[in-house]
Amino acid sequence: MEIMPKSDIPILFLGKANDSHCARALAFCQEHFSKVIHCLGEWGEPLPDAAQNWDGDYIVSYLSRWVVPEYLLNRAQKASINFHPASPEYPGIGCNNFALYERAKEYGVTCHHMEPKVDTGVIIAVRRFPIYPEDGVAELLERTYEHQTALFFEILGLMVKGTELPISEETWTRAPFTRAQFNKLFVIEPDMSKDEILRRVRAISYKQWQPYIQIDGFRFEYIPEKK
Repeated sequence: MEIMPKSDIPILFLGKANDSHCARALAFCQEHFSKVIHCLGEWGEPLPDAAQNWDGDYIVSYLSRWVVPEYLLNRAQKASINFHPASPEYPGIGCNNFALYERAKEYGVTCHHMEPKVDTGVIIAVRRFPIYPEDGVAELLERTYEHQTALFFEILGLMVKGTELPISEETWTRAPFTRAQFNKLFVIEPDMSKDEILRRVRAISYKQWQPYIQIDGFRFEYIPEKK
C-alpha cells in the first residue's frame, strides 16, 4: 500500500454530527492533512464561527447540513467541493426517495464543485450502481454511503498528492428537488391508486419517517410490517 506524506494544504471540513460515515471521512482528512478545521452539525444549527472566519485552500462538504454561503466559498483558494449522495439525476433534498419513487434502475454518488445554489456546480466525478427491485430506503442508503465513502477516498487522495481534480462530462439533469416537493411525497390521498400508494410507501418508509393520510384533521401514519 502506498504511504502518502501528510499534506499541509489548509482544509475546512463540514459534515454531519453523530454520523459514522462522516466520522470516517473526517478521520481520513485528519490522517492525511495537517491543517484541518472541522465543523459538524445538524439541520437548523448556525454555521460555527470556526467556519465563518476560515481562510484556506479547500472546503470539503460531506453530508453537511449547511448551505455554504457565497462569501465563504470565495475564501477557498483552490476549490470548494461537495459529496452528494445521489447521481446527477437527483439534485437537492430527498434524492434517494425520489429515485425509489420513480422506480429508477440506477443510482449513484456525485462529487462536484459548490456554487451558492446547491447541487449546480461543475461535476468532478460520478460513481453509479444498480437499484434492485427489493430495495427500500434503508437498503439504498447503505449502498449509497459505501460508494460515497469510496469516492471520497479517491478524490481526497488526489488532493493529498496535489493532483488537479478531474472534470466529468456529466451534468445535472434537472433543478434541485425542494423541501416542499419532498414533504409532498409523504402525503397519501384517499383517491390514489394502489400502485401510487405502494410507490410512496417504498420511497418514504424509513425508521420514524412514514407516509401518512390526513382525514378531517386526523393524521394516520403507515406502520411498516415487521420483517
